[in-house]
Formats: sequence, C-alpha cells, structure tokens
Amino acid sequence: KMAGSSTPWIGSAYLFLQSTCKTIVLPSLYESSQKKPSVFKALKLALADSTGSVNGVDMLKVHCSHPHLIVQLKFCKQENCRRFLQSYREGALQESLQNHLQLSLAVTTVPLEMELKAGNEHLDNMLKDEDRCLECIYREKPDRLRDEEITELEECLKSLIVHQSINNNIAVKDYASLNSPSLPYPSQSSSLSPQVTFIFQGQEFANRTLTLDDHQKFAKLVSKKWKQVGRSLQKSCRALRDPVIDNLALEYDREGLYEQAYQLLLRFIQSEGKKATIARLIAALEENGLISLAEELLGLHSNEDCS
Repeated sequence: KMAGSSTPWIGSAYLFLQSTCKTIVLPSLYESSQKKPSVFKALKLALADSTGSVNGVDMLKVHCSHPHLIVQLKFCKQENCRRFLQSYREGALQESLQNHLQLSLAVTTVPLEMELKAGNEHLDNMLKDEDRCLECIYREKPDRLRDEEITELEECLKSLIVHQSINNNIAVKDYASLNSPSLPYPSQSSSLSPQVTFIFQGQEFANRTLTLDDHQKFAKLVSKKWKQVGRSLQKSCRALRDPVIDNLALEYDREGLYEQAYQLLLRFIQSEGKKATIARLIAALEENGLISLAEELLGLHSNEDCS
C-alpha cells in the first residue's frame, strides 16, 4: 500500500517546538498578531528547506500549548516525508529553523528543542529506522483540513513572491521580509541570497545586498532622476507603490534632491530586507539610462580615477 503509485501516500505528524531561551517564548510570539507572520514565515521556509520544495510538506494547524508551539504536518508524498525525516534526523531542519527565526524576528539567536510524534509514537526514539517512522506517519491520517488562518498566512507569503523582480529561480530560500528588522542593512555575511550573480554590460558581477556606501553614492549622484528610478523599483516593491514617491518629493522638498533620493532608497531597503540587492538597483538604473551611476556603484570607475 505504502509504495503503491495508484493511490496518493498521505501521512501526518506533529512537530513540537520549544525555545530554550527564556526571553523567546514561541507560543506567545505566535499569538501576537504582529509577530505571527514572522514566525510562520520561518516555519514555512525551514520546512521547504527540509524537503527541497515549497509544497513538500503541508502545515495544517499551528497549536499554541505553552511552552510548546505544535505544528501539525501533512505529507502527500513518501519521498518528501523521507527527505523531511532525513533533515530532521541530521539536525538540518533544526539549524534551518533557528536561522530563519533569527532573521524573521531580528534577534541574535533562537536555540530550539524539537520533538516529532505520530499518534502515540515518539519518532525521536526510532529515527534510525526510517521505514518504521514512515509507517507510523502513514498510519496517522490527517484528521483535519488546513486551518483558515494558515491559508491566509500562506497567501500573504505568496503575494510577496509575485513582486520579486529579479530571477525568481531560487525558490523559497529568501522571501522578502514580512517584518523589516530595525536595522536597515541586512547582514552581509548571511549565506542566503536571492541571486548569486548578474550580468551588466556583458560582465558578471556578484550580487549582494545594498550597503550604506551604495545608498550614499546613489543619493549623491542620481539627481533629478530619483523619481524615475523609484518608479522602476516600484514594480517589484510594494513599499514604493503610489502615492509614496510623490509624498517623498513633497515631504523632503526643502532638504533637496539628495535627501529625497536617500529616503526613497531607505524605504526600499527597509521593506525588502535581504532582497534589496545591487542587481535590482542596477536594473532600475539601466532602465532609466543611468549607466554611469550603475558603473560607479559597481566600482568600474575607480581604475580610471587612479590613472
């Protein structure tokens, strides 16, 4: 039955999560309307990492049972369940979830304890026997449809993906931030990046998140065309939708073009987080004929300046 290809393989399990840090109480964070999207995003991304697919495992409901956050999981394919079990057994799922929570919640570290159950069976005691784990998960048919709240949170995440402009080909690793961290510039050292390289004028450049230096150079050199660049970025950045750009022009009219351009890019960086990349800005500059500024940001003028 389990291996039969004619009928879908469907099983269910419960993932128990608890933070060992007293200041981070996962159920309380999930019960907070402000933090819930961030916690959900981290769960979704970590589960996607564990199966290699956004839809590899389905979350049916998230229960808050202090001190645990309990996630009811549904598996439709045996191969995805195997991948999940392997990731769980090797600690990759735990590490991934810790990293995603750290980014989503903008905290330094989130130490976790995890436990996996299917019915009355504690799967942690039999992880080396993968087939036995699969049998236990397969025996537990999901007893509910997906919670409406989960569906709403999923839609919220999907809408963010649709507006990603450059190279959508790296699946789920890096949704745009739902809750921007307080610091506008994301960590440069993180291994997550939406796109590794991009091409400009036939040359390949490493993609990276925007830095303070990029931000200041842009504001200094873009001059009157800041609005046009903003309209290009607007296509993939909800935070710059109308009437934001016109409002910035009015609000910072007295401070002049530098401040208007600076505030525009600040909005972009704060809303897009790690997705505020040099590739996206270069594409917007190219679209508006600002090739010299693009070259400046990519360091192509520095050699000429020295000679």
